[in-house]
Amino acid sequence: MDGAVRKPRYWRLYLLTLVLGIGGSFQYGFQVSVIASPAVHVQSFVNHTWMLRYGAPVADSTNQLIWSFIVAVLSLGSWAGAVHSGSLPVTYGRKKALLFSNTVAIVAALLMLFSRMAKSFEMILLGRFLFGYNVGLSLSVHLMYIGESSPKKLRGFLTLTTSIFTGFGKVLGQIIGIKEMMGTEEMWPLLLAASSIPAILQFVTLLFFPEAPRYLYIDKGDIEGTRKALQWLWQDDDLKLELDDMQKERESMQGEKAKTVKDVLTSRCVRWQLLTLVIPCAGVQFCGINALYFYAFDIFRESGVPEDQMHYLSIGLGTTELLTVALCSFLIDRAGRKKLMGYGYLFMGVTMSVLTVTLSFKDVNSWIPYVNIALIFCVICIYGLGPSGVSMTLPADLFLQAWRPSAYVISGTISWLSMFLVGLFFSYLVDGLGQFCFLIFVAYSIISAAFLLYFVPETKGKTMVEIMEDFSKLNYKSRGTDIEIIDTDLTTKF
Repeated sequence: MDGAVRKPRYWRLYLLTLVLGIGGSFQYGFQVSVIASPAVHVQSFVNHTWMLRYGAPVADSTNQLIWSFIVAVLSLGSWAGAVHSGSLPVTYGRKKALLFSNTVAIVAALLMLFSRMAKSFEMILLGRFLFGYNVGLSLSVHLMYIGESSPKKLRGFLTLTTSIFTGFGKVLGQIIGIKEMMGTEEMWPLLLAASSIPAILQFVTLLFFPEAPRYLYIDKGDIEGTRKALQWLWQDDDLKLELDDMQKERESMQGEKAKTVKDVLTSRCVRWQLLTLVIPCAGVQFCGINALYFYAFDIFRESGVPEDQMHYLSIGLGTTELLTVALCSFLIDRAGRKKLMGYGYLFMGVTMSVLTVTLSFKDVNSWIPYVNIALIFCVICIYGLGPSGVSMTLPADLFLQAWRPSAYVISGTISWLSMFLVGLFFSYLVDGLGQFCFLIFVAYSIISAAFLLYFVPETKGKTMVEIMEDFSKLNYKSRGTDIEIIDTDLTTKF
């Protein structure tokens, strides 16, 4: 009918989500999982290179140290990328920052691809670091980009797709890394470099998409460009409510520039947002999921699973996490962030407490290891349904435009350094405490659950300004009930 308002059709927005997902999120999952498959071949290559240089085989301790650093350097590179995610997207825009990140990933792949030809394991180290940089930058910018391009009713679902693509990357990396495919002596350089393919795809396809609308409106003041970007992505003629919301957010900033990390850490007006960001982001690493994956293989062995079948079981664990994260994406905008994260941490703590007890009695009866296997899958399901995915959405939900880039720097720094610390010290915890190391993670999970359920307001279905009003009541509650929540509470005044 002529003159009728066209209802929104979001298929281009969903396509943008797919394009963003095949970049940093997929590559993160892929790089985390794929490195385990060629471990023996890479260590053999290190030894061969060492003999060519020094005429003697490398010491086992040195070889293990080099290999450990090859694994861990991804986290350090990711931290470096997360740090730059506060400046590059602000200066050059979300789209250009991703294009730059993809270029880094392609360079990293070339280094790893030709490392054997050049007889240099240092090229693998550098390549892993650069892949980490790509992942740390891309993950943060991905979340900014999609969060600033989505309507509030889809914001939770679409930002959660980062976890879905991460899970998909893990599973695909485990699958193609088996010895029947690319986990061989001849193919391992190609295997390590394979994640450059999604980087190339994203680089090419992203050229056809517009910049993030909120960035155009709030940071650049380009109202017409924002309208065109929204109309292209949403195919919707009625954009008044969205543009009004952006205008309110822009006015609340009162022309102030993007805030620094120091501003986020010291400003009273975002104190509770910061706490709500820090505790869950650290919890993703400190909730015990890595300890669980470590113990899973011991429990499978005790249940009689052959050693050569372990890799296929790891695919099963990764697939379970992927399916539950995908389910979470359909629940997040119905159940809300608060319930999924709060009850997720609570049930993880309770289940790991039971697992600690059953692990202590694993030799009492032959059926107990099977109970332990069931408990492991329960914890992975709970993790995927709540903490794994929802934490990704927090910076987009909790902070206004001026604060958001620095919030991503903080969340990325916490996540990647926590991952590095857990990887560095976890083996010592296991040696010293055995299965009782789970009690440390149980305590953190319970504390996180209590904080989220009792202190944090829900963000489901609310505009950015409404969310800030809820948090302003917490940030300024010591002033009493006479405080009126006005626009100045949403600014960056201290």
